[in-house]
Amino acid sequence: MNKLKKNNVLSFPSKLTESEREIEAIIFAAAEPLSIETIESKLSKKTDVEKSLNKLKDFYSKRGINLISISNKWSFRTAENLSSLMSEQKTVDRKLSKAAIETLAIIVYHQPVTRSEIEEIRGVAFGNNTLEILMELNWVKPAGRKEAPGKPILYGTTDEFLSHFNLQKLSDLPTVTELGSAGLIDTSSVDSSIFGTGKFFKEKQDENKDNIYSDIDEMLSSTLKNDDTK
Repeated sequence: MNKLKKNNVLSFPSKLTESEREIEAIIFAAAEPLSIETIESKLSKKTDVEKSLNKLKDFYSKRGINLISISNKWSFRTAENLSSLMSEQKTVDRKLSKAAIETLAIIVYHQPVTRSEIEEIRGVAFGNNTLEILMELNWVKPAGRKEAPGKPILYGTTDEFLSHFNLQKLSDLPTVTELGSAGLIDTSSVDSSIFGTGKFFKEKQDENKDNIYSDIDEMLSSTLKNDDTK
């Protein structure tokens, strides 16, 4: 920015010469820092490259990018005090394990539910990190404690779960009729009056439990795959 001197004369930055503009362009386009010799070899005419570089260095000293020299090689770098703005953020896609998908399906339709109840429904214990993964995704959260010996933690779904699966509320979850029409479950083994209402899901026949939940797993897995392709 132009500054007003005490004698009221404006001080304008000196314009760059054609050679200085060439040096600026050469360094800007380079994939790596350049030595003075390399810069000289690319200029259209001979000039005092070192002097020009120092002038450019001063010119860029107060800007968002600076011209710097490291081991006698020159390059443009983001100003040090602005480096925090350049931090890179990456989205890492991570596929859920079968155990995590099964656990999510059970929590969705049985919530609030305890860890031991989840394991009883699945018929198998799951790893310590299964619930942690679902909580890291912010799809599942602790939902109080059950009034039972030991007061075990209850788990339920979050608003983020509804958002991810494009649901306004839990009652928007597919009903037994809808899942049956889609061929995902055998409707003869499901009590439709309590399915998807927030009450506990109880099969009429215990031997059909695994098949029912594996079908719900397919529904959730299919939704997750569709999200990956977006």
